[in-house]
Amino acid sequence: MDLALGEARAAQDAGEVPIGCVIVRDGAVVARGHNRTLRDRDPTAHAELLAIRAACAALGSERLPDCDLYVTLEPCPMCAAAISFARLRRLYYGATDPKGGAVESGVRYYASPTCHHRPEVYSGIGETEAAALLRGFFRERR
Repeated sequence: MDLALGEARAAQDAGEVPIGCVIVRDGAVVARGHNRTLRDRDPTAHAELLAIRAACAALGSERLPDCDLYVTLEPCPMCAAAISFARLRRLYYGATDPKGGAVESGVRYYASPTCHHRPEVYSGIGETEAAALLRGFFRERR
């Protein structure tokens, strides 16, 4: 999660919402990403999607069944679905997102009967630092 937090800080430095993500396989980082929606002019350029795309390219597969994803904020519905479609083994996330999250908040995507793959989910990892980054970022903009 420390690496994901580093990615979140990189996003913040670039003026993006500070969310960072890393994907790990067998203890080694396969891919990393941070929000780039403004830079890329792309509403889908969330940290998780960018990391999943990079991991799939690096491993030459559209599935990541032996990989774990670490992200600083609870995934939104789009990212939760992508995590499921990629067949990631485990999801670790920091801060919960009562407004936009889709794992333990909101639509609870993995509890849906139409969800084909449910990763193991571990929340609250690095939550204090992840939440502080987000609060500070939005406080500066208000």
